[in-house]
Amino acid sequence: MGGGRYSYEEHEALTRARAGLSKEQVFAQGSCHPDMNPRGVAFRESRDSEAHPASRGIVFAFDVSGSMGEIPVELAQKTLPTFMKSVLTVLPDPQLLFMAVGNAYESKSPLQVGQFESEDALIDRWLRDIHLEGGGEWRGESYDLAMYFAAHHTVLDCFAKRRKKGYFFMTGDEVYYLTMQVAKANEVLGIEAVNDAPIEVIVDELARTYHPFFLIPDPARAKHDDVLTHWRRLLGDAVIVLETPEDAALAAAMLIGIREGQLPDAAAITAKLTGELDLPPLTAARVVRAVEPYAQAVARGGGDPPTTRPPVTGIASVRMPG
Repeated sequence: MGGGRYSYEEHEALTRARAGLSKEQVFAQGSCHPDMNPRGVAFRESRDSEAHPASRGIVFAFDVSGSMGEIPVELAQKTLPTFMKSVLTVLPDPQLLFMAVGNAYESKSPLQVGQFESEDALIDRWLRDIHLEGGGEWRGESYDLAMYFAAHHTVLDCFAKRRKKGYFFMTGDEVYYLTMQVAKANEVLGIEAVNDAPIEVIVDELARTYHPFFLIPDPARAKHDDVLTHWRRLLGDAVIVLETPEDAALAAAMLIGIREGQLPDAAAITAKLTGELDLPPLTAARVVRAVEPYAQAVARGGGDPPTTRPPVTGIASVRMPG
């Protein structure tokens, strides 16, 4: 997948046309769309083509529990064209795949997976086909399944041909399960895994082909249940605390620019946001505050998930039920 060309103007018109619609009108799916069901999917592919000779796979995985549903809504009704416009200033041929993450122990749609796309209408289609299930009574979400799918069920020409990693962004406000339970992985993905997988192993496998990031929507949710502490243990500097959920798309685009070496510091990020992208200074300042610590980490030679991690403390309750 990943053919076609992107038009910011056409995509922005699509977004503007539904700006006044309700969440239920935009996201009409009452269950997992058959095309987004990951069960039995061998691979989702980000491939080079004549139109996109330097393809770069980007995964955007959303926690779609009740407390997190505003981020896909914000993208669908406002900011997705800005995200693509921003990414195109730092990557010539991005290909975007959407995932939606629920809970394998309570959700009807625990994982939903689109296709890698480059064309505005197709990118838009997969976002709108997400089932915004809501809910979220359990402690923890099945982030492990999304990371496992990206690590084992996607193929990226950028990595296979050029050893350039893709980008994996996940939004969330819950702690993670310590282990991917093999029975649940087989049930949701339709695979024949034979062993439970510790979350650390899944992250390390994902990091072989992707730069992984976890975006927490705001400081209050970062503090709740020690979410920031636990995710920092897994991903280190690649855990980003936003000031408001509406900045998720812009922050992700700026993080790509930082990782690509094009936005080394706050001044460069500010210039990109207020100059080339013509965004209001207050919006730019918020985004800069969120992503500047990562730019500083990259400048020090860091930014990747830690290779050693402290022992798990305080999150025993996110072991799998049963």
